[in-house]
Amino acid sequence: MTAAPQTPIPLASGRRKPAHSIAQTLRDLRKAAGLTLIDLASRSGLAASTLSKIENGQMSPTYDTILSLAEGLDVDIAQLVSGGRGQSVNGRKTVTRRGEGIVHKTEQYDYEMLCNDIANRQFVPLMAEVKAKSLHSFDGMLSHPGEEFIYVLRGRVELHTEFYAPTPLDTGDCCYFDSTMGHAIVNPHDDPATVLWICSRVVPPLVSE
Repeated sequence: MTAAPQTPIPLASGRRKPAHSIAQTLRDLRKAAGLTLIDLASRSGLAASTLSKIENGQMSPTYDTILSLAEGLDVDIAQLVSGGRGQSVNGRKTVTRRGEGIVHKTEQYDYEMLCNDIANRQFVPLMAEVKAKSLHSFDGMLSHPGEEFIYVLRGRVELHTEFYAPTPLDTGDCCYFDSTMGHAIVNPHDDPATVLWICSRVVPPLVSE
């Protein structure tokens, strides 16, 4: 007998850890590196006013902004989202129990960052509740180095990209795409939508050839 399919677990969970303050971590890392806002703006490609808003808790950075900050500070993205340094050795393994990821909320998505104890990861796994209803929720489509994979755990979403017509994705559908192409995921429907989201990173290899 074939077992009945299980209902995907929503992003919301009573066991989830409280959201981490990227604002304080960003300020601490910038000062530890001896950088001014202008210095970090030049290194990250972000406006100094944007950095100031993030450090003062007036703006919640999207994933691509966090990635730019990590590159500008020369730290791993896990250090920004968790406030600690992950392990960077061979034979690594880490487990995130249900609801115990690090939460990061933006106007467009509620992220749950997964498996943050490993530094210099080749990809970044997360779950996201898609809150954006249209492209008007964004200043512009996101774009950054790497590739991405999304799998719809519940609900329905639309993937908007720079070179293709909007792609509707239902529960159980997935898509793999180039992150350097402008992109955004929206949920134009009334029902909640959650996706498993995996973003690749361009990082140095653990062992030199």
